[in-house]
Amino acid sequence: MDLDFDFFSIEPGEKHPKQGRILISEPFLRDIYFKRSIVFLTEHNKEGTIGFALNKPVKVSLNEVLEDFPDTDVKISLGGPVGTNTVHYLHTMGDIIPNSVQVYRNIFWGGDFNAVKTLITSGKLDKSQIRFFIGYSGWKSGQLEDEISENSWVIAELEPDYIMRDPDENVWKEILQKLGKKYRMWADFPENPGMN
Repeated sequence: MDLDFDFFSIEPGEKHPKQGRILISEPFLRDIYFKRSIVFLTEHNKEGTIGFALNKPVKVSLNEVLEDFPDTDVKISLGGPVGTNTVHYLHTMGDIIPNSVQVYRNIFWGGDFNAVKTLITSGKLDKSQIRFFIGYSGWKSGQLEDEISENSWVIAELEPDYIMRDPDENVWKEILQKLGKKYRMWADFPENPGMN
């Protein structure tokens, strides 16, 4: 009996990455950084693409990573394999943090770091309004498109609340389950099929 779909291919739909979209890795991707990941794209142009993995929490505090940083319960994630000696942030504060760039609806990237510290110290910025990342995910011109054509990524849109919530390894599965029948099967596919 033939299936009415190819289990390993991406369904027809959005095929072109762009700022504000997410990339969902296919379940068999073996890359150590991108295995079962959700990457939020903050920049996509002819020079390349930049984004941040949303579901790769690390067990360190910001105070351990950043010297003289105020005490906070804001979690930190591994944003990707590039520039792992740098810290980046997404937030919902808009112009309250000068020089930030709007990347999607009410989500902004970067901005004045001293303003961030002041807002956290004064209690005017909490973990529902900002996310920190060590490093970022980056692709040179054409590289991401090649990976998409090889069925490595599903492109989708995600509500800002999901993007800003605490890093959670289960979000990959949650998002796939919302995308339809085949992707629900992807979500339930074991990480190591040989172990079943």
